[in-house]
Formats: sequence, structure tokens, C-alpha cells
Amino acid sequence: MRIRTLATLCAMLAVPGGSLLAQTAATDSAAVVATIEAYHAALASGDSLAALRLLASDAVILESGDVETRSEYHAHHLAADIAYSKAMPSARGAVMVRISGDVAWATSTSTTQGTYRERAVNSIGAELMVLSRSRSGWVIRAIHWSSRNVRSGS
Repeated sequence: MRIRTLATLCAMLAVPGGSLLAQTAATDSAAVVATIEAYHAALASGDSLAALRLLASDAVILESGDVETRSEYHAHHLAADIAYSKAMPSARGAVMVRISGDVAWATSTSTTQGTYRERAVNSIGAELMVLSRSRSGWVIRAIHWSSRNVRSGS
């Protein structure tokens, strides 16, 4: 048993440290993206409880020129965000993730086209999410959404 443990330890030490760090970073990045995708899936499916579970208790949401706490977001904009997400398909671009210790920030863009409440929509959006590592995984600490209308011919 001791020889097997010693052999395992030697094998681990023989792997270049950068390789182990790269594997950890890739795993962390994938987990961050999975958390973000789960949040968007919760909105699109109308599952407000699942969306709220992914937000830290002290999360802030920046949207439409306003800053809301998690509880304010729950009371004010979450239902509207769910209705919009359910009605309007968005094509999301790649998510770019940066990690520093137990904090990650992720940026992405999206395009949304269609009709919502009898109004034509053709917009480009940008999203920034800040996440932190918790005992149960990554949790969203802040969200910032912005968008702009795309003019015909632009």
C-alpha cells in the first residue's frame, strides 16, 4: 500500500505544475459557464426559484439604469425578465471567463430578434456577471445587462 501511495505521489509531482493549473482553470471556467447557463435556462423556463438559488444573498443586478438588490430584483424585475426570456429567443455569443482566486467575471453578447408585446425587437445585448466560489459551487454576485437597438441597415 505504501509503495502505491509513493508511486502516485511521484507521478503527481512529475506532472508539470502549469498543466495542473490549466486543468483547474478549465474546470473552473466550465463550472462558471454552467452556472450562467443554468441561470438563463431558469429564466427561459420560468423557474424563478432556480434563478434565485443561483444568486448570492447579497447579489446586485444592474439593469435599465438601476441597481437592485436580490430581494428588490425578486420583487420588481424578475417576473418581467422571465416573461421576456420565455417569449424572446436570444442567440448568445461565447462567454469569456476570467478567474482570480475564488472570484470570476464573465462577459458575453447576445442578439435578440422578434416581437414582444406587439413591438418589434432587434437588439444587441452585453452581459457581465461576477461570480464567487462557495462551498456548493459558483454563485452569481452581480449581473450587469445593457442593450441597444439595431437600426435597419446597420
